Amino acid sequence: METRLKLVAHGDRAVDAVFENEISEKTNAKVIALARAVREAAPEGVIGCRPAYRTLTVEYDPMKLTYGQLCLFLRGFDFASEAETAGRLVRIPVCYGGKFGPDLNAAAQYAKLSPEEVVRRHSAPDYRVYMLGFMPGFPYLGGLDPAIACPRQRVPRTRVEGGSVGIAGMQTGVYPEPSPGGWNIIGRTPLRLFDEKTRRALLEAGDSVRFVPIGEEEFAAIERSGMWK
Repeated sequence: METRLKLVAHGDRAVDAVFENEISEKTNAKVIALARAVREAAPEGVIGCRPAYRTLTVEYDPMKLTYGQLCLFLRGFDFASEAETAGRLVRIPVCYGGKFGPDLNAAAQYAKLSPEEVVRRHSAPDYRVYMLGFMPGFPYLGGLDPAIACPRQRVPRTRVEGGSVGIAGMQTGVYPEPSPGGWNIIGRTPLRLFDEKTRRALLEAGDSVRFVPIGEEEFAAIERSGMWK
């Protein structure tokens, strides 16, 4: 199967590997497959890589590796023989509505559904983590039910609490840390999505996320213990 891959210089220390001009699981799987190959078999001089929806940015040290050498490596990867390895399924508890989801009622009104139905539809699918961005550990999740899609807030908040679960257009995501933001906040998780000390994120591109509704008491218990079944 032919894969259209374009390589574009990203400054003098990175290369963008650009796939088909579409947002789909199929295209994103190719991005993640290439990211896996780079991490497992890259030549000396590759510093890191950052997958996105349809591109992979590969950073390198020009004192150890040339642009041409890196492009040769990237073009030599055989996508036709690469079977996608499924990522992890990560269950994330969410307390919806109330003080944790100040925009749930507005989102329900926009969708012409009850708040309970919005919660049911939001927690029903397994979402694909297409990429991490905006801030460390922030997952952009695909697979939202179109019935509960809603536009961003016209006026972004100056502070969105860490753990807040939001909807913006056809995407849903989770704020790892307090931040300004314009997504519609419908709930919050007590889990930490990014550890500042270890600089490790809970999720990776290619993982799947399943949101699990919980009550305020369970939220408080998980927050205190840091444990989730």
